[in-house]
Amino acid sequence: MDLQPLPAFDDNYIWTLRDAGGRALLVDPGDAAPVLAALGDGPRPHAILLTHHHGDHVGGVPGLLRRWPGLAVIAPHDARIACASQRVGDGEALEVGPWRFHVLATPGHTSSHACFFGEGVLFCGDTLFSLGCGRLFEGTPAQMHASLHRLAGLPGDTVVCCGHEYTRANAAFALAVDPGNAALHDRANEVAALRLAGQPTLPTTLACERACNPFLRVDDAAVRAAIEAHAGRRIDGDIDAFAALRRWKDGFRA
Repeated sequence: MDLQPLPAFDDNYIWTLRDAGGRALLVDPGDAAPVLAALGDGPRPHAILLTHHHGDHVGGVPGLLRRWPGLAVIAPHDARIACASQRVGDGEALEVGPWRFHVLATPGHTSSHACFFGEGVLFCGDTLFSLGCGRLFEGTPAQMHASLHRLAGLPGDTVVCCGHEYTRANAAFALAVDPGNAALHDRANEVAALRLAGQPTLPTTLACERACNPFLRVDDAAVRAAIEAHAGRRIDGDIDAFAALRRWKDGFRA
C-alpha cells in the first residue's frame, strides 16, 4: 500500500493512497500545490474524498479541478462543501478505483463530519487525532464521544490517517492526564524522535490509540481520577468525563 501524508500549511496533512499504477486517491486537499508537486505529470487521480467543510481541508479542490476537470469530489451532505460532485451518508459503501470504503458519520468537530474506513485504513479528518481529538466547533460532547467510541471499535490494526500533525502537543497533554501509562510514554518518546528527525508521526494504529489516547479512555480509572482532580468535582458518567477532559485540553498549556 502506497500511503503518504503530504504536508500543507503549518500542520495539515493531505493524504494520498496510490494503486500499483500510480493513480492516487486524495483526501482533504486544503491546498492544491503539495498535491500538484507530488503527482506531477503522473496519471489522473481516481477521486477526492472530503471529511468536512473547513477551508484547510477543501480549499485546494478548485485548483485540482482546473488540473483535472471532472475529477470526482466525494463529500458528506453539507451545502457548505460546494465543490462536491457526489454526496455520501452514514453506512454507505463507496468504491473508488480498486478500493472500497465505508462512510462513517462522526459529528462533533462539525455537524456533518464523515470518516472513510476501508482496506485497513481510516481517514478520520479532524475527529480523531493521535493522542487527541478535534475541537467541538459544532457538535456536542455526547456526539463526539459517540463518534470516537465508534472509531475505537474498528480493528486494532487499522491504520489511522489524521488531518493534522498535532501529536507532540497532544502527547504533552496526555502525559499530564495519564502519567502512569507506560505505553503512552513509549509513544511520546517515539513522537519526539520522529519530530526531531523531521518525520511525520502519522499514520498510527487504532491499537496504539486505544492504549494511549486519553479521549478514548475516559472510562479508565486513572484517567477518570485525573479528570475529577482537575475538575474539582465528581464526574458522572463517560460523557461528563469526556466533556471535562475536552475543556481541560482546550485550556491546557504545556
